[in-house]
Amino acid sequence: MLLALEGIAGAGKSTLRDRLLATAAYEDIRLGHIGQFAWLSLDATRTIIGLRVGRPASTAVRAMAAVRRDLDLHARHNLTPALSLGPVVADRFALSTACLLALLYDRPVAHYVQQVAEVTAARAKLTVLLTTEPELCHTRLSKRPTTRRFGEDPSTAARLADLYEQAANAWTETTGLPLLRHPCATESDLDLLAGACLDRLHETAPHAART
Repeated sequence: MLLALEGIAGAGKSTLRDRLLATAAYEDIRLGHIGQFAWLSLDATRTIIGLRVGRPASTAVRAMAAVRRDLDLHARHNLTPALSLGPVVADRFALSTACLLALLYDRPVAHYVQQVAEVTAARAKLTVLLTTEPELCHTRLSKRPTTRRFGEDPSTAARLADLYEQAANAWTETTGLPLLRHPCATESDLDLLAGACLDRLHETAPHAART
C-alpha cells in the first residue's frame, strides 16, 4: 500500500510522516518512506529541477513527458521493490507534481492529474490531503531557518491550496481511490490523521522481524 501525504508547504506533511514512521517502528510495523521523484533520468531530472524552482525550461508537453518518465522509473525501480516489503509513505507525490505543473503552465490541474494517474503502478492507495489554512502554513514557514522556496510565498501558496482541492477532486474522479481531506492545525488534528492512516496500515502492513 502506498500512502501519499499531500498539501502546501507548512501544512504538516512532514510532521504527520514522522509520527507515522515513529509509531510504525514502535509497533514493529514495516513502513517504508519514499520521495516524490526518482532522479534516475538525467534529462528528466534537469526538467524537474527547473520546475521545482519555478523556472520551467521547456514546454508543457515536454515537462509532462519528463515527469511521466521520472514517475515510470520511480514506480519500476524504487516504489515496486519498496512495496514488496510492506506499505510505503510518501511526503508529496503525484498530486503535488500535478499542482506544480498546473501552477507553472496555467492549464487545468485535472489534465495533469489524469496524466500522472495513467502510471497505475504509482497510484497511491490512500491519499491524505492536508487542508491547513495557508496563513497558518506561512506562520510555520516563517519560523524555519531555511530559505523560502518557490511556492511558499503567501499568494502562491493560496493559489496552490486551491489547486490541491481541484486536484483531489480530479484524482477521485479519475481513479476512484480513497482520499482523506483534513487540516493539520492542532495536536488533535495530528492524532486524528495519524490514527486514520495507521488504521489503514494495520490492514496491510507486515510486522518487522525482531532482532
